[in-house]
Amino acid sequence: MATIIDGAAIAATIRAEIKDEVARLKAEHGVTPGLATVLVGDNPASATYVRNKRKACAEVGIASFGYELPAHTTQDELMRLVHELGARDDVHGILVQLPLPAHLDEQAILSAVPLHKDVDGFNPVNLGLLGVKGRRPPFAPCTPQGCIELLDRSGIRIAGRRAVVLGRSAIVGLPVALMLLARDATVTICHSQTPNLASITRTADILIAAIGKPRFVTGDMVKAGVVVIDVGINRVTDAGDPRRARLVGDVDFDEVSESAAAITPVPGGVGPMTIAMLLRNTLVAARRRAAEQKTSEAA
Repeated sequence: MATIIDGAAIAATIRAEIKDEVARLKAEHGVTPGLATVLVGDNPASATYVRNKRKACAEVGIASFGYELPAHTTQDELMRLVHELGARDDVHGILVQLPLPAHLDEQAILSAVPLHKDVDGFNPVNLGLLGVKGRRPPFAPCTPQGCIELLDRSGIRIAGRRAVVLGRSAIVGLPVALMLLARDATVTICHSQTPNLASITRTADILIAAIGKPRFVTGDMVKAGVVVIDVGINRVTDAGDPRRARLVGDVDFDEVSESAAAITPVPGGVGPMTIAMLLRNTLVAARRRAAEQKTSEAA
């Protein structure tokens, strides 16, 4: 039976570390890390995500600045806000909650977030630098970063292992594949057009599932001893009571855990790590800014 990788417990440890470091930064440099969150429209899931992120900021001592804009906000209005936040000294990180309403140019908005404040890691330059050997982006996307952190903190070796990533999105699949490659894994990316998918997933020492289909990965698709990181969050109705729903991952947990060496649950696996990585990126951004100010004053 697989060891459960408890993302909630690991994230709690990281948040405690961040809280201590935030307090130290304030005491030593008089700097309070600040995160600005921008929510456009009334998507209930997005509103919940932003609320949770702001609550997490408060718990670790990070200042949060919330901006909630109506769905009819124009491209120019949103760009103007992003540029204003980019110029503020008390804002070290900017998070534009996705998805944006269809009439807005998502890539243009993300590109407008300054690299040194792109704590979500979605600026195309930050994403591109993940694929450049010998270069590290200022920030990596939070969910992929959380996947790698789970492996590291669980003592799971990445170098020399065969990793299979299910999903090729710019938010999870592609960046996590590049991060695994940078850590010397041999990486295969699979997607909806991959033939003989199960024959590939059965080669994985590490399997990252981010395909967005509930319980897609079944027990016969993995080999014994695989480590499974399940990024999927899917809401499914209860067969016995259609009025009730629960969250499941992209992996059939009950089946796969019979063969896996270690596996993340849903919920309580990758999800808490995403917010923990956002908090850490914001702290890093503030620390870098404090160091720049110290160097400037010394000069």
